[in-house]
Amino acid sequence: MNVVYSLFMELSTRILPILGVFVPKIRHFLAQRKDLFASLTDFRAANPGPLTWFHVASLGEYEQAKPVIAALKAKEPETWIAVSFFSPSGYEPTSRKPQVGVDYITYLPLDRQSWAERFVAVLQPTRSIFVKYDLWHHHLQALKRRQVPTYLIAASFRPDQSYFSWYGSFFRRMLLQMDWIFTQNEASIQLLANLKITNASHTGDTRFDRVAATAAQPLDFPAIKNWIQGRPTVVIGSAWEEDMSLLIPLIQSKPEFLWIIAPHAMDAVAMDRWASALEISSQKYSQWNATQDSQVLFIDNIGMLSSLYQFAQFAYVGGGFGKGLHNILEPLGFGIPVIFGKPRSASKFPEAAQSQLEGCGFAVSSFSELQECVTNLEQPEFYTKSAASAQRWVKANLGAADRILVHLSTTISSK
Repeated sequence: MNVVYSLFMELSTRILPILGVFVPKIRHFLAQRKDLFASLTDFRAANPGPLTWFHVASLGEYEQAKPVIAALKAKEPETWIAVSFFSPSGYEPTSRKPQVGVDYITYLPLDRQSWAERFVAVLQPTRSIFVKYDLWHHHLQALKRRQVPTYLIAASFRPDQSYFSWYGSFFRRMLLQMDWIFTQNEASIQLLANLKITNASHTGDTRFDRVAATAAQPLDFPAIKNWIQGRPTVVIGSAWEEDMSLLIPLIQSKPEFLWIIAPHAMDAVAMDRWASALEISSQKYSQWNATQDSQVLFIDNIGMLSSLYQFAQFAYVGGGFGKGLHNILEPLGFGIPVIFGKPRSASKFPEAAQSQLEGCGFAVSSFSELQECVTNLEQPEFYTKSAASAQRWVKANLGAADRILVHLSTTISSK
């Protein structure tokens, strides 16, 4: 399998440039990595010394890394922090502005053996931390050859993953190379134990730390606050077309509410289509005229959503009907109930099922279910109980970042 994988990666690095001539996304993917090694070399030449490397797939995994980055930087201010992304959807918005505690942001090169060896050799990490699942064979091998302590944090395993299948020996070896695995839940510990992997501990989901920190110090939007003026408001986060097909009739049936809609993609055409279908007054945030009162505000930029939940009586989070449910913990961090489309693959989103058990999350699969859910949340007693559940659940799950850091500091100091 190692030989097959290596051959596949070698061929991929030769075929992708050809495909890039015809496919803009591939062309962009490769262009963004063009000067990767030169930039990395310059950074390390100017900033020698201990460095912790975090690797994340995209934006969601970066959010899970943030609490650990903050705690690590506070404890070891002399340590440089580098974060690599695989996906442009994570790298591009993150690299546009300074990130607290992060000294360097880069793409991860494709997992060709020579490129992986070069990347690790130039980066010279003191420790490496992979987040959730984005593991790459040759990069892990390069770390192992240099005896760099390597960890996996926020891991969440399911029985249907390749690690636990009859053909999964190649993938299992990547888990075996970890010095320690920090899991989000106890079920993952049991799955690892079935593979005889015992260097693991259940530390919890770092996203609870992240959403609590955001709720404690949200971004300030005085214009939005002035627009709301105490009126009941619903925030719809990461909306997809499938979500809006249910939400548009709900919005039109609730003239007493204000609605803040943050689409999953910044697609002006889709927003205009939704605005036309609503047949009520709406504006885009980038073109907002505060003198014109509107019932609906479309958020057509990135970076606002996690703080917008401060204005919501309750929230709806999208993606459940599509490729994957987005972060329902963000609104729960503000102590408000959250509604979401019933995920197609429930096992991939254990927080969705747990939020329903806690009484602060509500899955819907039809307009009638959505309507019933909103009606329940309009009842003061039901709403108060649900909001209290959200606050209690988030508070009970804080501290994952600190638990991870204790172990990281202990293992590093013992080496």
